[in-house]
Amino acid sequence: MTAVLQDYTFRQLRDFIYEKSGIFIPDTKKCLLENRLSKRIQEKNLNGFEDYLYLLRYGRNDSELSRLYDSITTNETFFFREPQQFEVLIDHVIPEITRRNGTRGIRLWSAACATGEEPYTITMLFMERKPGIKADVTASDISNGVLESAKRAVYGSYSVRNVPEPYLRKYFRLKGHSYELEPSVRNSVRFMNINFLDEKKMRTMCNFDVIFCRNVLIYFDDKAKQKVVSFLYHSMRPGGVLFIGSSESLHNITRAFRPVIMNKVVMYQRS
Repeated sequence: MTAVLQDYTFRQLRDFIYEKSGIFIPDTKKCLLENRLSKRIQEKNLNGFEDYLYLLRYGRNDSELSRLYDSITTNETFFFREPQQFEVLIDHVIPEITRRNGTRGIRLWSAACATGEEPYTITMLFMERKPGIKADVTASDISNGVLESAKRAVYGSYSVRNVPEPYLRKYFRLKGHSYELEPSVRNSVRFMNINFLDEKKMRTMCNFDVIFCRNVLIYFDDKAKQKVVSFLYHSMRPGGVLFIGSSESLHNITRAFRPVIMNKVVMYQRS
């Protein structure tokens, strides 16, 4: 029998999710939440959403929280997504940072990296087009499940459909219907579990030159966005650059970053 998510329980569950992660679920997404969590309730052999909420609150099980985050977020991504941003990164941002930093190298953070396509794309681009520059790439996500998938670095045809043919031949090995990333790329990215609202962990993320936080802020309300963006600001070196999704904006969220437009790409620079 399929569990029914009552309005009262929905509001409690929504508030719990918001408190823990900053992700806001509007009333219009009640059915979506119900559908996505029903399977988990069956798997755990629970009587309903009330029992599931109790498990989340008192079970002291971080893996269940991770499963919850998997259910309420969309981890769909692919290599070379929004390629114009990568072109601006390689052709304009990196030369400016190296001019300013000298030989210190570049520190980059792929925040909310999902299954790893974004940080691995960045790593391959450095290997191909900036081989003389040391790139220290860190990637993070709130879900242990997607992080484990990212570390395995095995992808289907959907994920690699935009990979240029020379990169596909050089950095991937075809195994059956899957594409396995070469160890040279896979071992160049450090993965971490980070919740954007965990101030203690966010304070450890510091001195980055470039942060990618794309298609993430859409899950937050304005209050949570302001908090997350403030943490990102303090994670960056002066002059550092923040990339968000091309359909996103920091307008009315913060004035701490200066918007810069280059080749029709909007990025945000820390003063």
